[in-house]
Amino acid sequence: MLGLTATAIVAAGAGAGAAVGLSHGSTPGGSATSTSKEVLSTSQIANRVDPGIVDVTSTLGFQDATAKGTGIVLTSNGEILTNNHVINGATSVSVTDIGNGKTYKATVVGYDESHDIAVLQLSGASGLTTATTGDSSTVNVGDNVVALGNAGGAGGTPAVAAGAVTALNQSITASDESSGSSEQLTGLIETNADIQAGDSGGPLVNSHGQIIGIDTAASTNYQFGGSGNGGSGSGGLGDGSGFGGFGSGSGSSGSSGSANSNASTTQGFAIPINTALSIAKTIEAGQASSTVHIGATAFLGLEIANSGSGQGSAQGVQIAGTQSGTPAAEAGIGQGSVITALGGKSVSTGTDITEILVGHHPGDKVSVAWTDAEGQSHTATLTLGTGPAA
Repeated sequence: MLGLTATAIVAAGAGAGAAVGLSHGSTPGGSATSTSKEVLSTSQIANRVDPGIVDVTSTLGFQDATAKGTGIVLTSNGEILTNNHVINGATSVSVTDIGNGKTYKATVVGYDESHDIAVLQLSGASGLTTATTGDSSTVNVGDNVVALGNAGGAGGTPAVAAGAVTALNQSITASDESSGSSEQLTGLIETNADIQAGDSGGPLVNSHGQIIGIDTAASTNYQFGGSGNGGSGSGGLGDGSGFGGFGSGSGSSGSSGSANSNASTTQGFAIPINTALSIAKTIEAGQASSTVHIGATAFLGLEIANSGSGQGSAQGVQIAGTQSGTPAAEAGIGQGSVITALGGKSVSTGTDITEILVGHHPGDKVSVAWTDAEGQSHTATLTLGTGPAA
């Protein structure tokens, strides 16, 4: 099965940052990678790229868990590119810069859940070593690549996995067990580099030390367990934020994107860097859209029932419960309720709810229609709270 490649551990306990301009190449903090066409060894690539990588730790307060992933440094004052699923469900985020060893508090500038990209801003950072990016449109099947990242959430010196590009333009489907939503990721680079849990958001690098992709998913025959609301899917790598296993995928070139747990060859998938940077620039510019959310996340407090749960006779989204003290709980929405409309729009899946909330922010008012466990219909206008990053 295919799984998102952040890793999660159960924790002992328990917004939006100012955007800055994107820059690449030489900066006051120095550039992590060479821009020459010199072919580098795996160790040379790691030595040059490592200082522009960060370890990302997301505290998932509502799930009593911690998700760990990777990111790359876009600017010397601390703008970080990572996967959205690394910070999905995060109530706080901390980032450790490999280049200087310092740990910073991070805020979420914005994210595009449908393309699995997020931009973070570190507080008080300056003089960071930035990564150099390449041109993913020039990548070919057979090109040698190296994946670097926080494999296993171990932290410290990034793990190294060498391989080659095995296919281009691949498509896979991800599902979120806790929210009931799913997403299609398309146009991915496939590699046989041994991408592992924790590598999410880390760089896939060409033989010249230039980042050509963002490590996002991999095939596996084992699991990394998450918390009760997170956890792993069927054979997938749980990321602690509720994402389960991927289904099979397919691409227009190279080998098939489908996978099974008995596969002898690793399948890793990376978002092309051109795609990731285009989305990052949109986020940095503060340009919200139907998929891009800027700033703090609006929150209802719904716990969506797993897709395998029956939805009774009512049409809508089955609710497993609500978080105490949230707008949904205060409105009387509870276990067994079925949400039928949100913001005046009919909903039938968790994805519908997610897509509607992308356009809202804390403090906005939104109408909700639901049927309770006894079959009684209700409507109310709720004021959205501030929730974890989506």
